[in-house]
Amino acid sequence: MQLSQLAFVFTIAILLHATNSQVLSDGPKDNMPDQVRRVPPLGIEVSPEKREQLETQLQLLRDKIDEVAADHPGMAERLPDIEILYRAVHDALEYQEFFKKGEIEEALSLLQLAENRVADLERDLKLSKVAKQAGKEMENEHPPMPAWLKSSRSRLMVRGFRSKIDHTVQPYGLVFPKNYSHKDGKRYRLDVWFHGRGETMSENGFLSQRRKKMGVFAADDAFVLHPYGRYSNAFKFAGEVDVLEAIEHVRENYHIDDDRISVRGFSMGGAACWQFAVHYADRWFAANPGAGFSETPEFLRFFQKETLTPTWYEEKLWQMYDCNLWATNLFHCPTVAYSGEDDIQKQAADIMESALDQLGVKLVHVIGPKTGHKYHPDAAAEVADRIDGLAKHGRDTLPLQIDFVTYTLKYNRMHWLTVDALSEHWKKATVSGKISDERIDLQVSNVEQVTIEIPPGSWPYHITESVKVFVNDAGGDVVRPMSDRSLRLTLKRQGDDWVHVDRQQPPTKELRKRHDLQGPIDDALMDSFIFVRPTGNSKNKAVTDWANGELERAIEHWRRHFRGYARVKNDTDITDEDMQSANLILWGDPENNMVMNKVMATGRMPITWTRDALKIDDNEYAASDHALIAIYPNPLHPDRYVVFNSSFTFREFAYLNNARQVPKLPDWAVVDIRTPPNSLWPGKIVDANFFDEGWQLK
Repeated sequence: MQLSQLAFVFTIAILLHATNSQVLSDGPKDNMPDQVRRVPPLGIEVSPEKREQLETQLQLLRDKIDEVAADHPGMAERLPDIEILYRAVHDALEYQEFFKKGEIEEALSLLQLAENRVADLERDLKLSKVAKQAGKEMENEHPPMPAWLKSSRSRLMVRGFRSKIDHTVQPYGLVFPKNYSHKDGKRYRLDVWFHGRGETMSENGFLSQRRKKMGVFAADDAFVLHPYGRYSNAFKFAGEVDVLEAIEHVRENYHIDDDRISVRGFSMGGAACWQFAVHYADRWFAANPGAGFSETPEFLRFFQKETLTPTWYEEKLWQMYDCNLWATNLFHCPTVAYSGEDDIQKQAADIMESALDQLGVKLVHVIGPKTGHKYHPDAAAEVADRIDGLAKHGRDTLPLQIDFVTYTLKYNRMHWLTVDALSEHWKKATVSGKISDERIDLQVSNVEQVTIEIPPGSWPYHITESVKVFVNDAGGDVVRPMSDRSLRLTLKRQGDDWVHVDRQQPPTKELRKRHDLQGPIDDALMDSFIFVRPTGNSKNKAVTDWANGELERAIEHWRRHFRGYARVKNDTDITDEDMQSANLILWGDPENNMVMNKVMATGRMPITWTRDALKIDDNEYAASDHALIAIYPNPLHPDRYVVFNSSFTFREFAYLNNARQVPKLPDWAVVDIRTPPNSLWPGKIVDANFFDEGWQLK
């Protein structure tokens, strides 16, 4: 790394430290659930003159966007790049999220950029029309890609995509390689950089920052993707999906080398890097976490000085994001950690270093000498050199030995091995697999079904050579590759033996937990969802009032914390297409919510809820003052979820520290609504549990 680059890194590090130091925990003041400060805080008041100016420009821009959308429906995929700018300013104005006077001027600059993009789009449409009339094609692009998307003189660009979750536009920043040409066909490395915590980082602030700053690391021959991650959630849940969709959007639009994608970040971004590294280890050529946290309980005790009193199911659910429990997966993701020597958040890498040491792996942990919560310039240079070296090798696409740990089918894949079914969720499951000497050997625990899939062209032997497959030393059946040098077979446990599942047979109708249909409640909001409002009447007025209050809160907090607009429909308006395309979040009870009534009427849910009682096994609760919170495969369309009376399950208290933002409830819970909702719970939880692997009561 050259001296000028070091100076740049050092300057950015100081800025990063200055930004993050004001959003670190307030210590014991943030440990009182009955005194929770608002996150994000309310911003400054906008003067009447500036408000009128912004509102006028917003309306003009909205009219132009709508006009382009109506006249050129084929341009829909280009509009998010304009709509993100509109929405950033609109929401900052609408929800009082301008936090400094300078942000108002930055908003005006974003609106000007949007105007320029509309003009560029209209010009390209005219050129395309002229070309077609002349019988020519413009670069065979449908729709044409505007020139301003293909490169950037400043190397900086802000873009957007439409999220599958709630159909809102979501922003990201992009740093281009030096001298990038969209026509040269060269495939480039992509570094994904996770930003630090910023309670005042609205979309307006994020986009303005990403138009000005290169970031801590920006290699000359690489793209750098800066996902927004839906605000301050450590890139979990909807934030996690945001990252994956942003990566896919960049891959679709630019020449990216799929074997040279890395994940990197600092502070809250370091925490995100750890969880992406352990959950998706086979996707990256390297991970580079800095500071942050890597698990929940020890970090909160150490950093937050919090006294923890979790329920038994909360402790189980910590396993979802406690990365030290998943450390084995880092065998497949080369990792370079960074910490400042004097940074309290060095604890994150120390925890992971200990976990890897127990597995026989020594973590590369670069330490910034006498450094607090920032990057030391010498350490930054060393980290850059190590990541550059790993990029030369790229990702290992077919390791002959794999080692994999999971606790949930949400994260169920490692290279050529997919876990299709577990014996028990939230209990450690392991797979060790090896391809050698014309054999494939798997050693598994807490696993019921696996799929081995070697992609086309990757068969490691001669095309005529077959192999024997053993699982826990049982089986030994001979399998042969296909003519395209691929192999795919599924094996299911039957007693002590493992048998092949015939791919030609129709899929089983057996209800079972599977990938993306395994719970818990929060999982339903990691894909397309609709809030379903009840319109009927119920004799249980207290439950109706509680559910309506929780629905209105859910709408507000989906925007406030996950930066989206929840789609809301009345129960009478839900269609079969809605059931096929979205998870339905049903509010109310079976008496006043028509869809909930239909779901319960199928008799497929193992819980009974009538106008008089809520029955779970031998337990019965009065329906007048108890409500059901639950997730279940929709009996009316079992490839999607239904959820009863819950949005994401962590509440305002968890907003104060990202390590708290983990699932709070399992697959079902009974809430006594006589206890009012608070910053921790929707009421008094009197019973709760997970469903078993067949979605039945335990």
